[in-house]
Amino acid sequence: MSNLLQLKDGVKTFGARHLFEGASFAVNAGEKVGVIGPNGAGKTTLFKILIGTETLDGGDITRANGLRIGYLAQEDRWQGEPTVEEFLQTQTMTPIWDLKQLAPSFGLDLAHFDRPVKSLSGGYRMRVKLLHLLASRPDLMLLDEPTNYLDLETLVVLENFLQTLDSAFLLISHDREFLRRTTDHILEIEAGQMTKYAGNIDDYFEQKELLREQLMKAALSNQAKRKEILDFAARFGAKATKARQVQSRLKQLDRIESIEVKALPTQAKIRLPAPVRTGKTVVQIDDAVLGYGEKTILKNIRLELGRSDHLGVVGVNGAGKSTFLKALARELEPLHGSLEFGMNVDVAYYAQHVAERLKPEDTVLEAIGQFAHPDTKRQEILDLAGSLLFSGEAVNKKIRVLSGGEKSRVALGQMLLKRASCLLLDEPTNHLDFDTVEALTQALADYEGAVVIVSHDRGFVRRTASKILEIKDGRAEFYPGSYDEYVWSVQKGALSLRENTGDDVGSRSVSSNSVSVATPEKFNYKETKKQLEKEQRALEKEMATIEQRTEKLKDEILSLNERLMAASGASAGEIAKDLAQLQEESDKGETRYLECLERHEVVQRELALMENRRTD
Repeated sequence: MSNLLQLKDGVKTFGARHLFEGASFAVNAGEKVGVIGPNGAGKTTLFKILIGTETLDGGDITRANGLRIGYLAQEDRWQGEPTVEEFLQTQTMTPIWDLKQLAPSFGLDLAHFDRPVKSLSGGYRMRVKLLHLLASRPDLMLLDEPTNYLDLETLVVLENFLQTLDSAFLLISHDREFLRRTTDHILEIEAGQMTKYAGNIDDYFEQKELLREQLMKAALSNQAKRKEILDFAARFGAKATKARQVQSRLKQLDRIESIEVKALPTQAKIRLPAPVRTGKTVVQIDDAVLGYGEKTILKNIRLELGRSDHLGVVGVNGAGKSTFLKALARELEPLHGSLEFGMNVDVAYYAQHVAERLKPEDTVLEAIGQFAHPDTKRQEILDLAGSLLFSGEAVNKKIRVLSGGEKSRVALGQMLLKRASCLLLDEPTNHLDFDTVEALTQALADYEGAVVIVSHDRGFVRRTASKILEIKDGRAEFYPGSYDEYVWSVQKGALSLRENTGDDVGSRSVSSNSVSVATPEKFNYKETKKQLEKEQRALEKEMATIEQRTEKLKDEILSLNERLMAASGASAGEIAKDLAQLQEESDKGETRYLECLERHEVVQRELALMENRRTD
C-alpha cells in the first residue's frame, strides 16, 4: 500500500500554547481515516497545514509525487454569484457533461445546473460541493465536519459517497454512527500528540481501553520491580558481603523502562436541574399556519405536547423544522390558528447559531449564568460550568478566546440553567466533542420535562426522542413508526429525484407539484419482503458453496505445500505457480464470503424492521 502523506515530529504553537508537539502520522492510498479529538485540539488547524494555508513551526511533511488534495471546508466561500454549472467548471479535471451524468447519484438533476449556488439550501450546496470535489479527482480528500447542518437525506447521500469512494480521505466528525459507517482507521489528536488506530470508531474505543490496561499493568509491574530493588539495597547496602550484589541490582534500575500512563481527560457530565412543575399539557397547537409575511411554510398543524414528551422533529432541509421550533420558542407568531402554552410553561431555545450571539467580553461564568433561573445559586452555576469542562480559571476566560465547540457548550449551559419545562434544541450536537454529546444525550434522556429536538445525529435522536414528528410538504404529522424505520425509509428514497418548485431553497414552499421522499407506505411491502427473502436464500446458498470450496482449497494447498518441500528445479517452480493460483482463489473466496455476510446482515435488519412495522 503506497504512502500518500506523512507528518513527522510536527510542532505548532499559538503564543505560549503548544497545539502539536512531536506529532507524527501517515496516510496510505485508499485509507478512510476519521479524525477525532476534543474541541480545540487542532483538527482544523491540521487540515489547514496540509493544504498550505497554515505552516508548521517544526517537523516535516512528506507528500507523494503529484499528490492531489481535495478540501471540503466547514464554511462556504463562494466567489461572486456562480451558477452550479459555473462552479463545477472551476479547478476540475472532469468535463461538465460527465458531471451531469454523475449528478443523479447525488440527488441533483439538470435544473440545478442553471441555478445560483447561493440559492440552494445547505444540503444541496453540500451535494454540489461533493460533486465538485469528485470532479477534481483528488488522491486524498480532507473533509472538515461535513455532516453539520445536513438533513438526514443528504447525510445518507454523503455516507453513500464515502462508502463507495476509491480515494483516501481524512474526515473530521463527532458523529459516532457516521464514522462507524464510513471509516476504517481513526486518527486521534489529543494533548499535542497524534495516534492512528486501525478499524472504525468502535474498534478505536476498544483498542484504546485495551492499550491503557496494558500500560497500567506494565507500569505496575515496573513499579514493583523498582520497589524490590530499592528494598534489597536498603536492607543489604551496609553489608560488605552484599555490596557487589547491591550495586548490580541498582544498575538494573537504569534498564527498567519508565512508563507514563497519562491521566484520562476530564469528561463532561451534565446534570440538568429539575424543570418547574407544569400542567399535563405543555403546548396545544390547533390548525396553525406558520410562515413569514405572505409566504406560508407550514399549515394545518394540530399537535399536543405533554410535559414529559421527548419529540424528534425530522424532515429535509428547508421543510420548516427551524420555523416550527421558532414558533414554539415564541419567536414567530402563527399566521392563522392558535398556539397556546400550558400553565407555568417556560421554554428554553438552543438555535443553530445561538453561540454567535454570546457577548465577546463576557467571561464564561457571566455568560452561563446570564439567563439562569432566579433561584439558581452561584455554586450551581459553577457546578454546571464544571460539568461542561469549564473548571478552575477556565470560568474566567473571555468568550472571544473560545473555540467554536467551547462557545457551543457555553450556550448550552445558558439554556440548561433556565430550568425550563420545555427544551427546544436545533442541531445541538454540532461542534461538540464525543464526550459532551454523550453527556448531553444521557442528560436529555433522563430529563423530566418536555424536549423537542432537531438533529442529524442518528444516535442522538434515537436515544433521546420517544416520538417522531415528520415535517414534509408543508405539514407536520406524527410518523407512524419508530425512528429507525424513518431512517430506513429515507435510505430507500434518499437518491430519488424530486420535481423542483423551491423545495431545495432556504425556505421550502408548499406546492402540490412537490414529490416527497419515499416512505414505507409507498412501498409494496409484500413484494419487497418476497424479494428480500429471495435474496437472503441466495446469499446463504452462495456462502455455503464458498465454505465447501474453501475447505477443498485448504486440502489442495496443504498437499501442494508438502510436494513443494520435496521438489526442486523446474518442478518446484510449477508447483509454486499452482500454489499461488490456489491461494489467490482462496483469498477471493474469503473476500466474497465477507461481502455476502455483510449484505446478509443488512437484509436481516430490513426484514426485522418490516416485521416490526407490520406488528405495530
